[in-house]
Amino acid sequence: MEKEKYKKLTEKFSPKENKVKNMVVAFIIGGLIGLLGQILITIYSSFDGISINEAGSLMMVTIIFLSCLFTALGFFDNWVSKAGAGLFVPISGFAHATTSSALEYKKEGLVFGIGSNIFKLSGSVILYGVVSAYIFGIIRFLFFGG
Repeated sequence: MEKEKYKKLTEKFSPKENKVKNMVVAFIIGGLIGLLGQILITIYSSFDGISINEAGSLMMVTIIFLSCLFTALGFFDNWVSKAGAGLFVPISGFAHATTSSALEYKKEGLVFGIGSNIFKLSGSVILYGVVSAYIFGIIRFLFFGG
């Protein structure tokens, strides 16, 4: 089949996406996750002895835990299909990617299944995050004296 015919055929049967609607939904859902994070920080910081920085760490742990739990229970994939990037881009998306990889390969065992594949989807984020932090650390040390 010629490339043009194939392209026209796939366009005919491909679902049309509403980009404006997707952006608005992602903006609203991402904002709601931000609001949830702020509410958690406010709640955690209201306890005696917990600073704002510690409350921020607790908030991230809570959102990561909930994302992993909802992925394991099978809810998260359905929510991502409706909410799109608003749910997938924040830290919850990273937790979902890691958990879903672990769940997908759990039948192959702890070493060759989970251990070998847990970072299959999120490994590039970790790699480039560490490399970027290293490069920016060197730049800061060289130009700003540590």
